[in-house]
Amino acid sequence: MNSKAVAAVAPNGLSATASEPVGPDTEQDIDLLLAFLNTTDAETGTDVLRDPEQWRLWCLEHTGQASVDTTAAREIRDLMRMSISCDPVAPDTTPHGTAQWPVHVRLEDGVPVTSGTDALGVVLAAASRIVITGRWHRIKICPATNCLWAFYDRSRNRSRTWCSMRVCGNREKARSWRERHTAH
Repeated sequence: MNSKAVAAVAPNGLSATASEPVGPDTEQDIDLLLAFLNTTDAETGTDVLRDPEQWRLWCLEHTGQASVDTTAAREIRDLMRMSISCDPVAPDTTPHGTAQWPVHVRLEDGVPVTSGTDALGVVLAAASRIVITGRWHRIKICPATNCLWAFYDRSRNRSRTWCSMRVCGNREKARSWRERHTAH
């Protein structure tokens, strides 16, 4: 976990409407999705999905499910990160064979519940629940090029930019200040 990971999890638990707290199931979905999106770390130059054994261990630790092909997982992760970071996603960038991942819906006491058939399916089921609850737009990517950490924006007005104001935000403010003062 990099230096921003601790700062990326805010304690206030606000949802899309400030007065509605995020429930524990939604928190688990958010935590799982962020962990998946952050399997690549620009700061350390590591990528869990480059090593099948690291990916297998990640899957067991985070989902309790078997791992899937790292290529499919990497394609889905990268496509989701592009979508979140507002990079234009071309219509033909959906990875072959991953356009429809097996996510199942079953009834538990009459309530529809989504689940995955493998680790990636579990992540995608969590992501779909985040979309359904209207919280997808709060998942963001830090714009600092040496960071690019995924985080959940818990600010009331959904305006948080940096994964951490103390780390990336401060670096950007200092850089901006230096540029303004050296130009004179």
